[in-house]
Amino acid sequence: MKSYTRSERVAGEIQRVISEILRKDISDPRLNRVVISGVKMSKDMRNARIYFTLSPGRYTSEDAVEGFNRAVGYIKRTLAGQLGLRYMPELRFFYDESFDYGSRIDQVLKSIDTADGSSHTPPE
Repeated sequence: MKSYTRSERVAGEIQRVISEILRKDISDPRLNRVVISGVKMSKDMRNARIYFTLSPGRYTSEDAVEGFNRAVGYIKRTLAGQLGLRYMPELRFFYDESFDYGSRIDQVLKSIDTADGSSHTPPE
């Protein structure tokens, strides 16, 4: 069984708390369709990279980053109250492009399948 480092456990708690904050407390329309997909902490736990995805809609990932930057003070205060860390990490928000990449791969595979005119099912 893998033992998790403290930074991994704190990253999981940060992800949970920020997701809850977005769901309950933040009213910025740029952050309505945002989902936190992951958090990576530095080993010294001074920096947290928060990755998010965005459902299609009116706002872009740049708009969401602006919304996060505007709400970062509130997010940090709420995190500090719930996590009880000695030092609050610096929060940086990044759009998670891995879902877009996976979607593009899926589209390419579907276009190959339809261009060929046949379905490629593995033999039994």
